[in-house]
Amino acid sequence: MIKRLLKSLLNILLYPFRLIMKIVIGLLKRLRFSIAFKISASYVLIYIIIILIVAVSTSAGCMVFEFQKFERNTVNQDVENIKKEFPYLKGEIPISSSARSFEIYNDDLNSVYPDNNDKRYSDNIIVVLERLLYSREYLYSTAFEFDNSYYYLNISYDAEIMIYDAFKIIVLVLASGALGLLIFVPVISSTSYRLTGPIKNMTEITKTITVNNINTRLDIKGTQDELKELSQTFNEMMDRIEQGYKFQQQFVSDASHELRTPIAVIKGYVNMLDRWGKNDKAVLEESIGAIKNETDNMQDLIEKLLFIARSDKGNLAYSKEDFKISTILNEIEKETKMIDTVHKLYFKFYDDANVYGDIKRVKQAIRIIIDNSIKYTPAGGYIMVSGFLQDDYYVIKIEDTGIGIDKKDLGKIFDRLYRAEQSRSKEIGGHGLGLSIAKIIVLGHKGKIRVKSTIGKGSEFSIMLPYIN
Repeated sequence: MIKRLLKSLLNILLYPFRLIMKIVIGLLKRLRFSIAFKISASYVLIYIIIILIVAVSTSAGCMVFEFQKFERNTVNQDVENIKKEFPYLKGEIPISSSARSFEIYNDDLNSVYPDNNDKRYSDNIIVVLERLLYSREYLYSTAFEFDNSYYYLNISYDAEIMIYDAFKIIVLVLASGALGLLIFVPVISSTSYRLTGPIKNMTEITKTITVNNINTRLDIKGTQDELKELSQTFNEMMDRIEQGYKFQQQFVSDASHELRTPIAVIKGYVNMLDRWGKNDKAVLEESIGAIKNETDNMQDLIEKLLFIARSDKGNLAYSKEDFKISTILNEIEKETKMIDTVHKLYFKFYDDANVYGDIKRVKQAIRIIIDNSIKYTPAGGYIMVSGFLQDDYYVIKIEDTGIGIDKKDLGKIFDRLYRAEQSRSKEIGGHGLGLSIAKIIVLGHKGKIRVKSTIGKGSEFSIMLPYIN
């Protein structure tokens, strides 16, 4: 009973505090306060709630302890005296002076004593609390047996002094808490601003970052734990952004350079036609041929740039289906032999397999590698294309005896608009986008692309596509 009394009393007393905390936290979330202020306010609120809980629980505990002692020293004696006099309760009953009244009820909870009793028997905790809070009396309930029947007893005691003592304990604890709050607030405020200081510094630094000083980084010295991890993560992000920005700048510069040449050629021929080529058939035909050729080159470059741009945006769509890899390999063999008559071509497909992918795109990727071999292999050189199964992939290997790729260029050949020094001649041409596109297509089919090369001896490209068993 005492435990239930304590639990119910705590729930009733703590409800307002819980409600206040919920409202305050909601306001702190909505109002535009600094993080340091919110941290300080939250800690102060928690401190106040703890003091209130300590005050209430201490006073309640002391009250329960006093009631238990009162029961041992007084109530039990009164109960025994009442039992001795029952059922002949007449005149003065020897019970303590703090007892206000007592009532006895039979097994049917009908009043037995006193005769004019209009009260009802109760051992309900709510009634006990109500009597304690509003009537300042302690209601004790018990049962006893007499003549093979059970009777129930209610005794009411004056609890004014015990309640007053509990109230004094609450006041003392709250006063001590208020005194501690005067010390706690400055300390927690200083700590909060010291904790959020690095965040403020980070904010000020990030405000200064622009395109012109994109290499600015956060200082991670003096920061610890999550703030240090946040600073490191931010710096790593800025490293990636700076690298991407520089790469984009280089890409735009190279693309502009690639477009500048054909535009200059077209402009030159247009000026020549405007001056004297209108009536000169030879000049007219030469100009039209050159303009057409440069227009085709520009269209090819723009289409490749758009392909890469769609890939970057994630808008590159593949029309995938199941197909036999031999279907496109045989087509490539036939087409290559038709267009290239100056190299020694060898095609050997050892295995066949089903591949799930975009037929046109896969053929485009293979075609790009073969065209590169044709472009960079001198006349009379060997070009060999083979196909076979290896582990979980179908491998299309293109080997040639061309000019090869320098070791320092191998890691860059798939970069956009990158061309090695030995491939920059006008005779070879190209924009440096083919291998980038081939790589995008292969990776888009969850495949791999590998290269080996030696200057003056040739190159070996391997396109590895996952096949369906």
